[in-house]
Amino acid sequence: MKVLVTGSAGFIGFHLIRKLLKRGDVVVGIDNLNDYYDVNLKFGRLKELGVLQKDIIDNQETGSTTEKNFTFIKASLENRSVIEKLFEKHGFDALINLAAQAGVRYSLINPYSYVESNIVGFVNLLEAARHNPVKHFVYASSSSVYGLNESMPFSIHDNVDHPVSLYAASKKSNELMAHTYSHLFNIPTTGLRFFTVYGPWGRPDMALFLFTKAIIEDQPIRVFNYGDMRRDFTYVEDIVDGVIKVLDNPAKPNPEWSPKNPDPGTSPAPYRIYNIGNNNTVRLMDFIEEIEKQLGKKAIKNMEPIQPGDVPATFANVDDLIKDLDYKPNTTVEFGIKAFIDWYKEFYG
Repeated sequence: MKVLVTGSAGFIGFHLIRKLLKRGDVVVGIDNLNDYYDVNLKFGRLKELGVLQKDIIDNQETGSTTEKNFTFIKASLENRSVIEKLFEKHGFDALINLAAQAGVRYSLINPYSYVESNIVGFVNLLEAARHNPVKHFVYASSSSVYGLNESMPFSIHDNVDHPVSLYAASKKSNELMAHTYSHLFNIPTTGLRFFTVYGPWGRPDMALFLFTKAIIEDQPIRVFNYGDMRRDFTYVEDIVDGVIKVLDNPAKPNPEWSPKNPDPGTSPAPYRIYNIGNNNTVRLMDFIEEIEKQLGKKAIKNMEPIQPGDVPATFANVDDLIKDLDYKPNTTVEFGIKAFIDWYKEFYG
């Protein structure tokens, strides 16, 4: 297939592209390389894909030097003309949208960036897919859409009308817009609610990266909600396996969907929502203990209250993904943390 991957210099995008190239797909990647976190890490990921920093010019395609099937373009999703030209030129079979302004807490500081990237950028992709049809439009949603819901594990059949951050609201809006385009224009769309993704090449604003860096440097770590947090930590390779399974199986209408008892996770249109998680929940303090064990060093802990926009627990029900696509996350937290720390020490010396 010829696949467009947005957010291609991002954590999940990088791992996904490597796997798509390995199986023989042709990939075009787009990323604006913003400075929300260390741009050198993004350049490092692109270098692994064969694209060198010196060759990257705004809005111009850069061919990979090591993988003939990868092309990169530095541009923002908000740039409608670039997106339109990209679709017209390439005639994509499928699209995987991973580009977004990420981070729950940052949405309290810079809300406009979430509207521009996550909403304006998203509708630009939908419009491009409408006028240049694709076989499947796959996009990243988030476990944060569950908001105030405390019914565990979170199910795609739950109502998600009570987000607690603008980031979560922007992801919920993506699901709503996707459904509209599936209904009106018969575009197969699948939204994937990711649960706390971690692993090598991970984001510096995520807990594993922050904790590892601080412990190595003898700096205190911030432990929110006084440590009473639980997360469904999901290893990046398990995430990527799930994304590819979804990509290869375009969304179909649910013939049993009832307007009198509407199911939020399916539709009479070619629209689908899935959770992608480890189907397991881990105490934050246990997670920290495993990092300490792998580093051979104790953390200095500052215990703090829960932050605005945060939720105390996440736990993914992945029954639908298992039933429909035989999805089987199987990476333990012990393996995943060790893999990240090994990468961190090598990358940062």
